[in-house]
Amino acid sequence: MNSFNFLSPTEFVFGKEREKECGKYVRKYGGSKVLIHYGSGSVIRSGLLDRVKQSLDAEDIPFVLLGGVMPNPRDVLVYEGIALCKKEKVDFILAVGGGSVIDSAKAIAMGIPYDGDFWDFYSGKAQIRSAVSVGTVLTIAAAGSEGSGDSVITKEEGMLKRGAGSEFIRPKFSVMNPELTCTLPAYQTACGATDIMAHVFERYFTNTTEVEITDRLCEAVLITMVKETPRVIADPNNYDARANIMWAGTVAHNGIVGVGREQDWNSHGIEHELSGLYDCAHGAGLAVIMPAWMEFVMHHNPMRFAQMANRVFGVPMNFENPEETAAKGIYAFRSFLRAIGMPINFEELGAREEDIPVLVEKFGLGEDGRTGGFVKLSSADVASIYKLAVKAKL
Repeated sequence: MNSFNFLSPTEFVFGKEREKECGKYVRKYGGSKVLIHYGSGSVIRSGLLDRVKQSLDAEDIPFVLLGGVMPNPRDVLVYEGIALCKKEKVDFILAVGGGSVIDSAKAIAMGIPYDGDFWDFYSGKAQIRSAVSVGTVLTIAAAGSEGSGDSVITKEEGMLKRGAGSEFIRPKFSVMNPELTCTLPAYQTACGATDIMAHVFERYFTNTTEVEITDRLCEAVLITMVKETPRVIADPNNYDARANIMWAGTVAHNGIVGVGREQDWNSHGIEHELSGLYDCAHGAGLAVIMPAWMEFVMHHNPMRFAQMANRVFGVPMNFENPEETAAKGIYAFRSFLRAIGMPINFEELGAREEDIPVLVEKFGLGEDGRTGGFVKLSSADVASIYKLAVKAKL
C-alpha cells in the first residue's frame, strides 16, 4: 500500500425528507445568499424545488434561481451562472439535481472569485485557489459528485469534455434522500449504476500491491451494485435498494476505496470523447468502453481480472489458466450491463466507427504521448479500444 492523505469533509444528510433541512445546513456553513442551481422541470413538478425554497425561507436566507442544466453540462450556462452570482453577490451555491447539476454548480463556484475564464481550470491553464461554498440535494445516484472534489464540463465550441478538481469545490454538505430517485426511468437508473461501477473499477485495476482492504471495499460496492440494480429496475419504489445504491455512489467516488493505490481513469477519459461528440449518457458510454478497455489491458495482469471475476461475479478460479477466468469475468460484466438495459457496442450507443480518428484526436495524446495508471496507453492503443467497442457482442 502506498502512503496517502485522506480528507473527506462533506457532511452527508441521509434519509427521507431531509431536503426540508437544507436551509439549516446552508446557514451552518456560512451561506447568506444562495444560488439554487437545477436542471429541468422535474424538480419543479415533483415539488422538490418548492421544499428547498421553503427551507431557505425558514432560515431567512435570500436566493436566486438558475435552471436549465443539461446532461453533459455546458460551459454556456456556467458563464451565465458566474455573471448572475457576481451581480447578486451570492456566497453559496445549492445544487439540486444529479451529477451534471452538481458539476455545473462547482464550475460556477470556482469561477466567481477568479478574474479569468473559468475554462482555464478545465484546460489546465490555471489551478483552483478558491471557490464559493457548494451544497447539494442529490436526485440521481451516479456521478458521486456530491462527495467529491471533481467536476466535468463540456465546452460547446468543439464539444470538448474536460474535468477539473480541487478540495475547494468539494461540497460542504449533501442531502441524500433515496426517495428522490424513485421516479427515475430505468435507463437513467442503469446509467447511474454503470457510472458507479466504473468509478470503482478505475481504482480497482491497479499496479499497487498489498491493498487487500481497499480491494475488499471495492468488491463490496461492486457486489452491492450487481445485487441492487436489478431490484430497483424491477421495483423502482424499493427504498432500501435505492438507499444502498445511493450510498454506494458516494462511497465509490469520495476517495475512500482508492486510497493508497495507483489508479487508472483511462476508461473515463476515452468515454468522455464519446459523450462529448455524441452527447450520449456518460454511463451508457462507459458500458461500451469499460469492458473493451478491460479486454485490451487484461493480459497486463490476468490475476487481477481473475480476482474480480471470482470475487464479484462468482466465476470459479482457474489457477492454471487465470486468463480464462479473467475473460469470463469480463463477459459476466458485459452480460450484466446488457441485462440492466445498457448498450454494449458502438451501434447500440449511436456511435460510428468512421469517427474513431476524430475521437482519438480529441483525446489529445498525439503521436508519442501516453496516459493511464494500470497500463500506459498510446493514441494507437486508444484507437484499438474504440475498435473493440465497435465489435463487442455477447
